[in-house]
Amino acid sequence: MSAHLQPTGSAYFIAKETERPEIHTLSVLVDNEPGVLARVIGLFSGRGYNIESLTVSETEHEKHLSRITIVTRGTPHVLEQIKHQLERIVPVHRVVDLSVRAGELGQDKPLARELALVKVSGTGDARVEALRLAEAFRANVIDANTEHFIFEITGKVSKIEQFIAIMQPLGLVEVCRTGVAAMNRGPQGM
Repeated sequence: MSAHLQPTGSAYFIAKETERPEIHTLSVLVDNEPGVLARVIGLFSGRGYNIESLTVSETEHEKHLSRITIVTRGTPHVLEQIKHQLERIVPVHRVVDLSVRAGELGQDKPLARELALVKVSGTGDARVEALRLAEAFRANVIDANTEHFIFEITGKVSKIEQFIAIMQPLGLVEVCRTGVAAMNRGPQGM
């Protein structure tokens, strides 16, 4: 093999050179039991796949099922491999590529939202401006004193990113994000 075709330790190497990486949102229904998340994450890290966002929560208490929402990037070939490998993990009940499903339903992409807590410290004009911008973004003040605000903001990932960028010069101190929660439009479930 030539030098530019050497394996990199990443599954991205397998992709055809003509395919372009895409961002996809996967929804994985699993048994809520110890070690399942570690196995799912191990599949990604062991093959060199990157997880851009990861959220997990029990969604069906009676059945002890959890939903894992994973945002990842790869070529269509790599994304299909990821989906098939996830399906082979024993406690996985179902894997749905919400991005592909959205296309099948004639939609651009799945509905996706994120929550962030954003701490901004400042006084004077910077403080007034941070509060004004937070109101424009519909961010709620959930904690405040004379030296800081903690805002809670929910929305599309792009809205969260924009809010954080705007708060940076106004005294951004800390950000905590939940990761993406997503589902497709329409009456059918996952």
